[in-house]
Amino acid sequence: MEIITNLEDLGFSAWLKEQINNLDSKDFNIARVIAVNKENFTIKDTNNELVAKITGKLMFGANSSLDYPTVGDWVYAQYLNDDSYAIIHQILPRKTFLTRKTAGKKIAFQLLAANIDTAFIMQSIENFNSNRLERYLVMINENKIQPVVLLSKSDLVSNEELEDKISKIRAAFPNIQTLTFSNINGFGLNRIQELLHRRKTYCLLGSSGVGKTTLLNTLHYQNLFETQEVREKDGKGRHTTTRRQLSMLNNGAMIIDTPGMRELGAIGVESGIKSTFDDISHLSTLCRFNNCSHVQENGCAILASLEKGEISQKRYQNYLKMKRESIYNEMSYYERRDKDRRFGKFCKSVMKHKKMNK
Repeated sequence: MEIITNLEDLGFSAWLKEQINNLDSKDFNIARVIAVNKENFTIKDTNNELVAKITGKLMFGANSSLDYPTVGDWVYAQYLNDDSYAIIHQILPRKTFLTRKTAGKKIAFQLLAANIDTAFIMQSIENFNSNRLERYLVMINENKIQPVVLLSKSDLVSNEELEDKISKIRAAFPNIQTLTFSNINGFGLNRIQELLHRRKTYCLLGSSGVGKTTLLNTLHYQNLFETQEVREKDGKGRHTTTRRQLSMLNNGAMIIDTPGMRELGAIGVESGIKSTFDDISHLSTLCRFNNCSHVQENGCAILASLEKGEISQKRYQNYLKMKRESIYNEMSYYERRDKDRRFGKFCKSVMKHKKMNK
């Protein structure tokens, strides 16, 4: 195991040092959040790893989940009881972070992880889904995190089928580094290990059953995390990882494991969509009308390219769907926030009126 001698070994970068120059750190320790539990957090510094809770001020001053600590965050914490317990007073600025729309009907942001250098998107080669990959890429590109695609279970297809699938995937996503591997026979694992560098933070993203936890155990050279079998009837797995957590490899690289995600709702990811669908986004600037919906207008450069077969119908439809979904969810989110604020002001005015008439 890598020996931690300073905060830089935990990923504390020069960028972060610049951000805290104007912050008051008196009586506080700088630590990194390495796990998000149900009722508390686990934080770590050079010498300590301890349970922490946030202050009441931080809790009641939060406007959304984005204002709470997440795994990968750096925080100011006050250590208590001989450094056996901590209170988090402030979250340091985040260089990068990953969010998605919360699962289900509720429209809100869910913060997944922070201060990530590279995000690994895992899919199994036998059940590769380009639409889902594009959704992950939008989420990652929104915050300018480096994406890498890992295709697991290469042992389940023939060499000919593997080469055919890889060539198609790389043709569709030429600018994304894509690696295939197998947790069973070890194929490709050395290439993944070569990507992992000391003091850098990586994140594993993917659905349940694609082999994230098994890969994590392999990289640690021991079974630190529990794994479960994939259901034969539909090829899907159960959620093995139940919390977001950061662990350090023997070479000093850090990996954040996240629970499998079946829903990847888009919310407020306009720049991520533009980066992921850069070919379509460029065409949109050539349309005849500035407010072109890219559905039926004459002079639409995107529709013209679609007719020529220069972009696929599948990619075009996913682009439109994600764009509409992101705009709708973001509008609904801020409308609800505004409604909540107005309701809060109304309650305060009623209470003030009651006090004045007592």
